[in-house]
Amino acid sequence: MIEVEVHQRLRAFLREQGKPYWSHHLTMARLVARALRLGRSALLQTDALSRYQGRYRLSYLVPVLLWQEPVILVVPEDVQQRLLMVEIPQLRQWVETSKPIYTGDRVPAEDFNGLLLTTPESWLRDRLHQEGRFPPGIPTILDGVDDLEQWVQSVLTVNLQPSDWEDLMLACPAHGDAIRDARVQLTKTIFQRPVNPYDCCLLEPYEQRILECLFEFLGATAPLPLLPPRWQQFQKAYTQPGQMLWADISRQLGQFSLNSSPIEVSSVLREVWEQQPVILVGGALDLDAEAAVYRQRLGLDDVTSVKFTPDRSDELIHLYLPERIPMPNTEWFQSALMQEMHTLLRLSAGGQGLTVLIVGDTPLKAQVGSLLAAEFGSRVQVERTCLDENGVLVTGWEFWQTYQKVLPIPQTIAIATLPIPSLEDPLIAGKVAYYKQHRLDWFRLFLFPEALNKLQRAIAPVRERQGVVALFDSRVVHRSYGQQVLTALNPFARVSYLEAGLFNQTDCSFFE
Repeated sequence: MIEVEVHQRLRAFLREQGKPYWSHHLTMARLVARALRLGRSALLQTDALSRYQGRYRLSYLVPVLLWQEPVILVVPEDVQQRLLMVEIPQLRQWVETSKPIYTGDRVPAEDFNGLLLTTPESWLRDRLHQEGRFPPGIPTILDGVDDLEQWVQSVLTVNLQPSDWEDLMLACPAHGDAIRDARVQLTKTIFQRPVNPYDCCLLEPYEQRILECLFEFLGATAPLPLLPPRWQQFQKAYTQPGQMLWADISRQLGQFSLNSSPIEVSSVLREVWEQQPVILVGGALDLDAEAAVYRQRLGLDDVTSVKFTPDRSDELIHLYLPERIPMPNTEWFQSALMQEMHTLLRLSAGGQGLTVLIVGDTPLKAQVGSLLAAEFGSRVQVERTCLDENGVLVTGWEFWQTYQKVLPIPQTIAIATLPIPSLEDPLIAGKVAYYKQHRLDWFRLFLFPEALNKLQRAIAPVRERQGVVALFDSRVVHRSYGQQVLTALNPFARVSYLEAGLFNQTDCSFFE
């Protein structure tokens, strides 16, 4: 069987390399080979560090190269380049295979029998819009499905930019006054909204009615096929059930863009999973081995689900979690946070490596950056990528997620509060309202999984150095969900106080 051949080839390769790379290589390789042989879908959870490093990829490349039938591999472009330039050439020197390898947004030929690398956008757009560029039935591996929900939302989101209004008036010159009036009404109501840090707002029913009246007027006087394609797509999208309509606002330019996207994606993805066997690979997907919550959100019903445990000897972090710090929603929290961060920076000054302070609240982030820079000087930078070797980066969650792979590996990450999505964000509030409307547990099914995913991915680089994670959110200690947060942070050795040796110590046993 292919499982045996894959096991033998990969084990020989790892022995030749002289290091194991990842302790679950052989197990995962056999699971992928079995899924290919049986044509059965599987969900494989690695861990956040392996996802960050990508070191598990050998485990699916070996069975894919040895499998005699076609396979589609769906990965982002940066991962494609890494696979094509490093991993695949390295493996082909050891694993004898003549399997052709292609890249592109479609299967190259009807008799395709090789490996095709494509992007998530290309594959999902084909599957969701039934474009026919990828034949059904070909086993497909999706790597990095921590972001799958965002990928789907991006593909299914239809937007109208300011220039699209001009296109509509050009396509319907006889109705320019009606189009202009609708645009003016929307501009007036949208810009009367209070300013928020997210530069967006949900459309109220009366604003949606303005759009409906415009489409009804145009439909009564001109066939809809005469409308520009973008307007046809938007009209079709926002009339479907379960859609969220919102406006992105640029107050400096006095412009807005309209967006329509599905609130949940499980219903549309169920049809996608039925078209071919899939192997989904991700890191921080779910605390549960069966990934029940993740599967519910993604419409995954009949899959083999496996969760690999992290290696304590390689991924241990030192967790500082003070119990007496005030709750984040109290007036005393900011002063206590500043005191803790001041102590942390003073003690870590003699150590080596970057210190990252993650503050999700935008006004608080600016205050923390200013106060710490006033004392520690240019060593402290707010959301900058040019940093000293022993620098301090004060950042929000989005900036850190975007740039953590290009920044130096930090020795210490300090987190002000858990990254639970804020209900002040109009898009988050819209999704929560949908969950409430359908009597679903919006915290357990939406907010909390989002927070754990973001938290695990944020601290993954520290695990490479077995560094320090300081978490100043006392809800972890006092709330019922705190134990699940600690489970997500495993493996860790908890320390009860900060001291200078903590930031230079490399012997993990010192803290146990």
